[in-house]
Amino acid sequence: MTEAVSRPTLEEVAARAGVSRATVSRVVNGGDGVREPLAERVRQAVEELGYVPNQAARSLVTRRHDAVAVVIAEPEARVFADPFFALQLRGISKELTAHDNQLVLLLIEGRADHPRVARYLAGGHVDGALVFSLHLDDPLPGLIQAAGVPTVFGGRPGWGDDADTTGTGRTRAGQNQGVVYVDCDNRGGARAAVRHLVDKGRRRVAHITGALDQTSAVDRLDGYRDVMADVLGESDPRLVVESDFTPAGGERAMRELLDRCPDVDAVFAANDLTALGALRVLRASGRRVPEDVAVVGFDDMVPVTEQAEPPLTTVRQDIEEMGRLMARLLLQGLSSDRDGRDGRDRMRPDPEAQGTAGRAVILPTTLIHRASA
Repeated sequence: MTEAVSRPTLEEVAARAGVSRATVSRVVNGGDGVREPLAERVRQAVEELGYVPNQAARSLVTRRHDAVAVVIAEPEARVFADPFFALQLRGISKELTAHDNQLVLLLIEGRADHPRVARYLAGGHVDGALVFSLHLDDPLPGLIQAAGVPTVFGGRPGWGDDADTTGTGRTRAGQNQGVVYVDCDNRGGARAAVRHLVDKGRRRVAHITGALDQTSAVDRLDGYRDVMADVLGESDPRLVVESDFTPAGGERAMRELLDRCPDVDAVFAANDLTALGALRVLRASGRRVPEDVAVVGFDDMVPVTEQAEPPLTTVRQDIEEMGRLMARLLLQGLSSDRDGRDGRDRMRPDPEAQGTAGRAVILPTTLIHRASA
């Protein structure tokens, strides 16, 4: 049996540096009021001894845990099957790691999990929360607000005054002023996708939506309708089938579309996974892509587009960057709050930042041309 190795103590660091225990505590915990020569002696002693602060004791002093909860309002099976979540978590993890913060992942398997997550957040275990993949009737925002936890959301909120959009990918000034969120220009990206299909001469353009209890799916449907209304005066409701952002959902929706409208000549799918399912059904039905039916997706997730046959034309959103910005906004807000700024401003993005509208950061999208359309 290996003997436990004793860890250096705060007192030993103080003795090595020739300063008081209180001075070491202030330096280790990032406090002010220590002259730089003394602070440097403390830092050198910490390195020589290999001192690691006790996180529990440190939290009592700093009131910080250096931990952030990432709450995904989806079950485990969905999260680990969809590369979107892996990309967003990668961006979040990179930003948190760069600032020596821990990521605590919380998943929502069902309604029964909401009180558990709310209790955890209210229990003071983390400094803030990053929340995404919310559904319109989700009680999480209210529970988080009641817990008093600083929060940044991924995706346009679908509650309160923020339920409407201007159609430009940005919210109206003054909407939902208490909410900070990061999103992409879903409606503008959808317009670009459908306009590309129309410019290719397609007129029976269908749309397979995502789950319409999520704002990203609603905004992409609105972008589709914008272009179809411009071209035809109105869109044929038979050409729209609701799905759920999954390959299986894309397969079901594509079969339904072919039954309803066998003359469909193009499909805009709400995400790449949906497009993958649609392509399988088109191939099985003997339709050639893009000769008979052109297909465009949304996301540009390389693991998915590489599986597509033919390679998928899609709308690119920078998913990893969205995660990174969510984490950065939260950490900036926590830092501002610690420095004594007005709490009402602690979660406000930089108004000079590109793509910022009030408390929203909206990233641009780009149409990526490949062989499917």
